Amino acid sequence: MATTSGPPSSLSQIRHIVLVLSGKGGVGKSSITTQLALSLVQLGHSVGVLDIDLTGPSLPRMFGLESKKIHQSSQGWVPVYTDASKRLCVMSIGFLLKDRGDSVVWRGPKKSAMIRQFVRDVVWGQLDYLLIDTPPGTSDEHISIAEQLRDANPDGAVLVTTPQAVATADVRKELSFCRKVGLDVLGVIENMSGFLCPHCAECSHIFSHGGGEELAKQYDVPFLGAVPIDPQFVLLIEEQHAAASGEAVTDGKGELASAKGFSLIEKYKECKLCPIFAKITEQVVAATKDNIR
Repeated sequence: MATTSGPPSSLSQIRHIVLVLSGKGGVGKSSITTQLALSLVQLGHSVGVLDIDLTGPSLPRMFGLESKKIHQSSQGWVPVYTDASKRLCVMSIGFLLKDRGDSVVWRGPKKSAMIRQFVRDVVWGQLDYLLIDTPPGTSDEHISIAEQLRDANPDGAVLVTTPQAVATADVRKELSFCRKVGLDVLGVIENMSGFLCPHCAECSHIFSHGGGEELAKQYDVPFLGAVPIDPQFVLLIEEQHAAASGEAVTDGKGELASAKGFSLIEKYKECKLCPIFAKITEQVVAATKDNIR
């Protein structure tokens, strides 16, 4: 690996850096990253989110920012803010594509160059937390981000799995990756751990249950919590997209929502997943509070 002269200046005012990883695709890393960001903001923190899933960027849609574009300042790229308070900002290759359906067909060196630019040329400013959403696996993007953050003293990684054995088996590879590159594991989240009925709020375990907790015990890392599938959260994301597009939309209770009045940060407080993520986020904050960058 090439040596560097210290942490990038773009990260100098960021207190904590946390990666969201999983060896398995389709486990909901972007959903987890989004809700961690929202929960951190609700705790009073300023948060940036970096999406390094170059071939499948989904965070612009998750945050209702698909129509936004980044712009260049004299210092570098300025991330996209979710609202005027500037408590939450996002950077993704999705903002650089002309159309959501455009494919990114790049070899490893170009991916590495893009990630290097994301790390070094974004004007993040002062942030309490930078969350980095990664693609599945342990390939080019992961090696590149580990290299770029090596001198920045990242706090560690949150690993996401689903309950099934096929998912936990792949997450074991991610645990091995973290140890090889010297990245602390802050804990494991078991996503899609049951299904919340939108009518009676009963949680049904349509998949298996407990695989994430068992994995955490086996590798002696913290288990941060189990997160069920909640149709209300999916609806919230779609309502946000419709509101931003100027379409007529209801907020799930039959009340009219508007682009001007729709705030994902505020609306998320009504979601049943919000208190679950509040407990998870408190553990992440506790695990990172003593890390000094």
